Amino acid sequence: MSSSLSEQITEHLEELILPFWNKSLDTKYGGVFTCYNNEGSKLISKDKFTWSQGRFLWAESKLITLIKEKRIKGNLNLHEKHAQQTYTFLTKNAFLDNGNCAFLLSESGKMKESQPDSGFDTSIFADCFVVLGFAEYAKITNSLDIFNQAVNIYKHIKSRILAGTAQSEPYPILTGFTAHSFPMIMLNVSQELAETAELLNSSLYSELLNDSSVYMHTIFEDYRLENGRIIEMNTENEELKNTLLHRHLNPGHAIECMWFVMKTANKIKDYHLIEKAVDTVLYSLEMGWDKHYQGLYRFVDFEGGKPKGKKLGGSFENLIEETWDTKLWWPHSEALYCTLLGYKLTNRPQLMNWFEIIKEYTFKTFPNEDTSIGEWIQIRSRYGEPVNRLVALPVKDPYHITRNFFLMLDLPL
Repeated sequence: MSSSLSEQITEHLEELILPFWNKSLDTKYGGVFTCYNNEGSKLISKDKFTWSQGRFLWAESKLITLIKEKRIKGNLNLHEKHAQQTYTFLTKNAFLDNGNCAFLLSESGKMKESQPDSGFDTSIFADCFVVLGFAEYAKITNSLDIFNQAVNIYKHIKSRILAGTAQSEPYPILTGFTAHSFPMIMLNVSQELAETAELLNSSLYSELLNDSSVYMHTIFEDYRLENGRIIEMNTENEELKNTLLHRHLNPGHAIECMWFVMKTANKIKDYHLIEKAVDTVLYSLEMGWDKHYQGLYRFVDFEGGKPKGKKLGGSFENLIEETWDTKLWWPHSEALYCTLLGYKLTNRPQLMNWFEIIKEYTFKTFPNEDTSIGEWIQIRSRYGEPVNRLVALPVKDPYHITRNFFLMLDLPL
C-alpha cells in the first residue's frame, strides 16, 4: 500500500473511528455498547447483541496486534484487559445448555428474547461471529485452549446447518430456498480458524483449510452464475425463480464474499478462481452502482434497478423493498478492501479505477462531520442524507470499518 494511503487510513482510524469505540467499552461487565442512534450521539439501550460482541472481540484483538507492532496508536494495557473481559463475558453468558449461542444479552449478560416467544438462539450468525472473535483472540493470547474452544463451537454450527435446524435472524430463509449467506459465513469462519491453526501449529490446520476450500467451491457451484452474478436466495423450484427473493442481488454481500474467496483461493494457489472472483466483483459493482447519485445500492434486481418479482410475504421481502436504494456503510468499506486486494492479486486496472471511485464517494459520504462524536453515519438515503431506520440489527456496527481498514493496512502495496 502506498504510504499516503496507509497514512490516511491510519489517521482516519486513530482520529475518527477508534475514539468512538473506546468510549463505548463496557469496562464493568465486558463487551461493548452498540445500540446507538445512526448519528452515534445517543445510546438507546445497553443490551448486547452477541453478534456484535463477537465481532468486536475480533476487531479489538486485531487492534491489539497492530498496537503491539506500533502501526496504530492505542492503549495496549486497556485493550488487552478489555479483550480478556469480553472473552470472559461471552464464555460465561452467551451459551445455552445445548451449546448454541443466545442472540441477545442484557448489559450484565442475562439472556433475552429478541422477539416474544422466539427463544434465545435465533441466529446461527451470532455463533459464527463468536467463533471469529475467539479465533482472533486465541492468536493474541497464543492459546490452543481458546482456539480449540472456537473449533468446538464451529463443529457444532456445522452440525446444525447439516441437520437443517440453523436459524438465521434477522434474515429468515423461506421454504424452498437455500441461502448464499450460509456457505459464505462458513467460508470466512473456517479460513479464520485455519489461519489461527497455522499460527499455533495446530494439527487441525489442514482440515480447516480443506473446509474453507469446500465452502468456497460450494459458493461457486451453487450460487454463482457464469456472468458473475451471485444468487442470494437460490431455488431448484421453477415456480420460485421469478420471485423477489430469487431475483434480487445484494451487491455488497457478493463483494464481501469474493474477498473471502480470494483469500482462500490464494492460499491454495487457485489463481483461476481468483480471476473469477474478480469478475464477480466487477459485475456486482456495475449492477449495484448508482450511476446518478453514486454509491452502492443495498439491493437491486438482477436486470438492474429496483428489485421486482412475485412476492411470497415475509419480513425479508419487506426489507428488500423498503431499503433497496439506501446507501449503507458496510458495502463501501468491504468494496474498498476487496478492490484493493483484488488489484494486489491480479493487477487488473479496473479494480484500481473502482477503488478510487469508491474511496471518493465513501469518504465524502459516511464519516460523521461532528468529530466530537466520530465514527460514520452508517445509514444514508440514496441521496446521501442520514436516515434513522432499522436495516438489520438496532445497533451501530463495530466491525466492518475497522476490519476492512485493519486488513487494508496489512496489504503490501
